[in-house]
Amino acid sequence: MESTVLEPQKLRPEIIHRIEAMDDESLLLVHRLLLYVEKERLWHELSADAESDRRSGKFDRLPDIIREARAELRKG
Repeated sequence: MESTVLEPQKLRPEIIHRIEAMDDESLLLVHRLLLYVEKERLWHELSADAESDRRSGKFDRLPDIIREARAELRKG
């Protein structure tokens, strides 16, 4: 197996070629890895956005809003 890191323009076709040659079990593993990478990317993106919102004060009233919503739900 070649371990040379390719530039992005050459990497995409190389990855596609390797995926096309994989057996089903390997393909499922690659799929799970891709889902994990996507989940991590989205988590970091959302975390950064949430931290920005927190610093700007958007969550300051959240405890009050939750308390009010729970009171309304109890009234039924």
